[in-house]
Amino acid sequence: MTKIDSKIPEGPLAEKWSNYKNHQKLVNPANKRRLDIIVVGTGLAGASAAASLGELGFNVLNFCIQDSPRRAHSIAAQGGINAAKNYQNDGDSVYRLFYDTIKGGDYRAREANVYRLAEVSNSIIDQCVAQGVPFAREYGGLLDNRSFGGAQVSRTFYAKGQTGQQLLLGAYSALSRQVKKGTVKLYTRHEMLDVVIIDGRARGIIARNLITGKVERYSAHAVVIATGGYGNTFFLSTNAMGSNGSVAMQCFRKGAYFANPCMAQIHPTCIPVHGEFQSKLTLMSESLRNDGRIWTPKKKEDAEAIRAGKLKPTDIKEEDRDYYLERRYPAFGNLVPRDVASRAAKERCDAGYGVGSTGLAVYLDFSDAINRLGKDAVAARYGNLFQMYEKIVDDNPYETPMMIYPAIHYTMGGIWVDYELQTSIPGLFAIGEANFSDHGANRLGASALMQGLADGYFVLPYTIQNYLSDQIRVPRFSTDLPEFVEAEKGVNDKIKKLMSIKGKKSVDSIHKQLGLIMWDFVGMARTKEGLETALTKILEIKKEFWSNVRIPGNAEDLNTELEKALRLSDFIEIGELMARDALDREESCGGHFREEYQTPEGEALRRDDLFSYVSCWKYEGEDKAPELLKEPLDYEFIVRQQRNYKS
Repeated sequence: MTKIDSKIPEGPLAEKWSNYKNHQKLVNPANKRRLDIIVVGTGLAGASAAASLGELGFNVLNFCIQDSPRRAHSIAAQGGINAAKNYQNDGDSVYRLFYDTIKGGDYRAREANVYRLAEVSNSIIDQCVAQGVPFAREYGGLLDNRSFGGAQVSRTFYAKGQTGQQLLLGAYSALSRQVKKGTVKLYTRHEMLDVVIIDGRARGIIARNLITGKVERYSAHAVVIATGGYGNTFFLSTNAMGSNGSVAMQCFRKGAYFANPCMAQIHPTCIPVHGEFQSKLTLMSESLRNDGRIWTPKKKEDAEAIRAGKLKPTDIKEEDRDYYLERRYPAFGNLVPRDVASRAAKERCDAGYGVGSTGLAVYLDFSDAINRLGKDAVAARYGNLFQMYEKIVDDNPYETPMMIYPAIHYTMGGIWVDYELQTSIPGLFAIGEANFSDHGANRLGASALMQGLADGYFVLPYTIQNYLSDQIRVPRFSTDLPEFVEAEKGVNDKIKKLMSIKGKKSVDSIHKQLGLIMWDFVGMARTKEGLETALTKILEIKKEFWSNVRIPGNAEDLNTELEKALRLSDFIEIGELMARDALDREESCGGHFREEYQTPEGEALRRDDLFSYVSCWKYEGEDKAPELLKEPLDYEFIVRQQRNYKS
């Protein structure tokens, strides 16, 4: 049995990161210039890592599929970023942020990684303020905070409803400085298609120039993956259409473990699906749950009348409204974690109390806040989000409650990494949403931005030196080496195979079929029977794709359909891996909800005696079942409990 070494340092929890930094190996400034690092991705994790490594003096090659790093999907994050500054003096601390994150992830994350994340969170805010990120401020000048789900303190720093955009602009400015200095070379409109392994170590990548279609080779002493999550496996998600899990699958096929693939997050506040020709969903920030109250009608006949267009939500009297989150979870109310809020919305809609034309929606109502604070105060906090909602739905949320419904959002699973953020392949690192490390089975809101920037600014710049310290005498690698030739040939063969199919179905039509299967059987609620059905149907989709997909144009040119086809081939594999992992994990925890395992109140029922481990899947070959390896999650400093948001 392969033993998984997570490399967690010895010592008390609060001292592990300091002890690690005190004893790690370093690379002196003159030697850093001799080392090349490839960073794939320019979101918050990728841009902050590339900028930091460039500032340290390494030679960095930074790749992104967009025409500018500023278009990375991190830009879409709305609500905020967590840190334990405790400006409000309301009881927050590094330990409490750590505890809330472990609890929010339903006790399925590593203690040491999560504590380190909480520990460096305050430095992130200082870094971003120094970069000029325009965080909201209180009247006295201190940075303002708001609450997010899963916490009873205000620890979320924000810039209106565009926090991700502002943080990314800060990271982009740091990155641009390094590009100007020459320490970072930026390759836009380039998509990684394979990782190159030489003597067991990651030494480069194969990338396709998306403008010319040319497949190119790049070498380095280490490779860092910062390519985000795999939520677009479901087709309809809150992710940008270009977000993909392909790089994770490329690394998986080369020997990197894929950890906890079944753990995908359902975000409770998304604009509901409005038609079958829709290509993506729009998120409404979790921050809206600070002042918005979620409800459905108490009477089924009222819900039916609303669905039939005979009643409006404003016609429903206060006493006839069921504020079901406040009713079920009095201690946290509307600010329960995302998985809890999502399942509660689904339960109400399944019971016949849903609203909207489809019945798959609940209300997010701001009338109380507007009456209490005034419209101007609400607009100052959420104005751009309200404007976005009105543009999409053509309804004024100041006057009529928003309609929301859960949707696929973030993925907690990803490439397995140890404490150093290194994968099971030496020299291959994964950061941000691309790895699995910090969120367990459910991510608390505003923690994605925290993790991405923590990894890029404050963790990887230390840990990668530990790996590179004995690489300074290793000469730069020629891209003419047989390993590069073989990897490029594999990529070109796959492209030729896809282009030669000349079938009758578009990429999107097959992707939609996959998405429906994923949502119906591997979505918010899962069963043994449903997951077995999903595995059968995904294999049918795979056969359909490889025999009947149609890709117009040619490969030696700009070809977005080919790009989508390459990604879909990986989404199909990810979907199969997600269903397999969900079938194996016979418990409910966080975003993974097996209907067979729930408490009498309908909450997730963990089975700590059997499933206190990270599921690490190891590739065994094409059309062969992957091997399941287990990393035990031993909790030294926290006692696992049934999550309780009621008292």
